[in-house]
Amino acid sequence: MILTLAFRNLFHDRIRLAVTLVGILFSIVLVAIQLGMYLGSSQMITAMIERSNSDLWITAFGAKSFEEGGMLLSNRERHQALATPGVKAVVPLVVAFAEWRKPEGGSTRVVLVGTDAEDGALEPWSLVSGTWQDIKSPDAISADDTYFKELGIEGIGDTAQIAMGRVKVKALTHRIRSFTQSPYVFTTLSRARSLLGTDSDKATFYLVQLEPGANVEAVRQELRNRLEGAEVLTKAEFEDRSLRQWLFRTGAGLALIGGALLGILVGTVIVAQTLYSSTKDHLNEFATLRALGSSSGYIYKVILAQAGLSAVIGYVLGILISLGILYISRNTPLPLVMTPGLAGALFGLTLFMSAVSAISAIIKVTKIDPATVFSR
Repeated sequence: MILTLAFRNLFHDRIRLAVTLVGILFSIVLVAIQLGMYLGSSQMITAMIERSNSDLWITAFGAKSFEEGGMLLSNRERHQALATPGVKAVVPLVVAFAEWRKPEGGSTRVVLVGTDAEDGALEPWSLVSGTWQDIKSPDAISADDTYFKELGIEGIGDTAQIAMGRVKVKALTHRIRSFTQSPYVFTTLSRARSLLGTDSDKATFYLVQLEPGANVEAVRQELRNRLEGAEVLTKAEFEDRSLRQWLFRTGAGLALIGGALLGILVGTVIVAQTLYSSTKDHLNEFATLRALGSSSGYIYKVILAQAGLSAVIGYVLGILISLGILYISRNTPLPLVMTPGLAGALFGLTLFMSAVSAISAIIKVTKIDPATVFSR
């Protein structure tokens, strides 16, 4: 009976119902987009670190993120790390922003990643054309097909210039995106050093792989004692530092979270106003229920059920629209991400928002005098 009354109240005025659903839709879609962008940005920022086969990262002091590694490290740090008990391998990696001069003129900025995949520390993934052996050929690089327009190329075989040398696209990756919108370009370690004019014994990072069974924290502490001029970070710590650098120190993350909070606020206000108006229009009916002996709790349940039905309908419509936007964004430089956890959180948020909105209507009902039904 409770659901029947709630359903009839809800659908009695379809225009008001439409306004309620629009409020919930607006909130769900806006929150999904903002948090989807936040998750997508987070994944792009940490993808390189997460994909690396390493237990620890050796960085220069002050390294802010994967793209901003700071001062270069020397072979001295590498040899000291290799001499540390529990260390299996120390793999050098060169990462730097570099100017990309397009074949038809103009330039842009790329993130040049110099790595030797055979060392097993970091290699380009999602290769859709070409192989690592192709990247090892003279002057070869890999580029991502998401950034063809930015790079001024059309595919395999195109040439360009990076920093101090000419390069040729020999392999393509798919959807390896950069939060800075400077495309990732992979090449071999020695070629990256040559293009950047870096000494052959220098590296931006050293990726440390440990012996099986080695204690990560103990090895890390020993490395810290040996390497006075460098930092030793776990993957999780380096990911967290990169996220703080790009999402919060630049203000991007706060803007996305702020947009999500705005969506929640607007949606709650619209739903609260609609439920309040609906309850006010049905005060006589609620007064009749009170006169017939219905308890306050019963009437409250009717209002909450009405809010819950609005939430479920609005959520289903909102999540369908959000998934459509998600699908459209999949090949853009900044894709949205929807996880089961986010979808579940959005459903809980919608129910909470509608329950809070119902409070104003419940407060109005508590003031009903059952005797008013006899004065009509």
